[in-house]
This record gives sequence, C-alpha cells and structure tokens, in this order.
Amino acid sequence: MSTYTGGCACGANRYEINTEPLLMGHCQCKDCQEATGSGHASVLVFPKSGAKLSGSVTEYSTKADSGKTKKLAFCPICGSPLYTFLESMPDVFVVKAGSLDDPTVFQPQMVIYTDSRCTWDYIDPALPSYPKMPSTT
Repeated sequence: MSTYTGGCACGANRYEINTEPLLMGHCQCKDCQEATGSGHASVLVFPKSGAKLSGSVTEYSTKADSGKTKKLAFCPICGSPLYTFLESMPDVFVVKAGSLDDPTVFQPQMVIYTDSRCTWDYIDPALPSYPKMPSTT
C-alpha cells in the first residue's frame, strides 16, 4: 500500500492518506473551474477513512447538481485548493492532484462534466469522458 502526502503552498495544512485511490480524473464542472482558476480540477478520490488531516482549512459550501452539498477546502493563508467533501458520497475524500507532494502519481482515468468544458481546456481525448457525473449503478 502506498502513502499519499500533500498540503498547501505555505505548509500550514497537510494530509496523509494510507490507502490507494478509488479513482483519478479530471472534472470540468463550473465549480471546479472557479475553484482552480483553470479549465478543470485534476483529482484523486480516496476512502475518507484513510485520511489524516492537520492544520486549519477554510471551507466553502455549495450545491452540486445533485442538490446535495459539497465542501471545498482551501488554505486560508495561501489560498491553495486542497480537497473536497461530498454529501452525496460521504465516505470519500477528493484531493486536488496539484496539492500532492508527488503529483506525478496522478494518472487520470476519466473526464467528467464535459458539458461545461471550456473550448481552450485541452484534455487527452483518449480518456473516457462523461457530460455529467457517470452513474454508479
């Protein structure tokens, strides 16, 4: 089993995850665009039970298209986006790939919310893509 570590740019917030990711991918939803200041967020989805957090983040809550809340956590000092908690998936912890100490471990498997894609945001067209969140059933 691997250990994934990361944190914010200033070092005030850290995390350690001692489980393998369930999924890695890119999200092109409007919330991710706004949270990253880019065309998408590159994320790793982990079981929440494997995460150890330290520091103090600021959380911004918004409604997902499911109508459920999602909380985006970022450092209140340097502003780095770090992770997301989803009410619709309470057992997962979604980490921003750029916050990893070793972001080279990120190997995207899919792209979601392509219906919100910015035309200038190029992502490998060979990756499976979905206009919204793919069904888990």
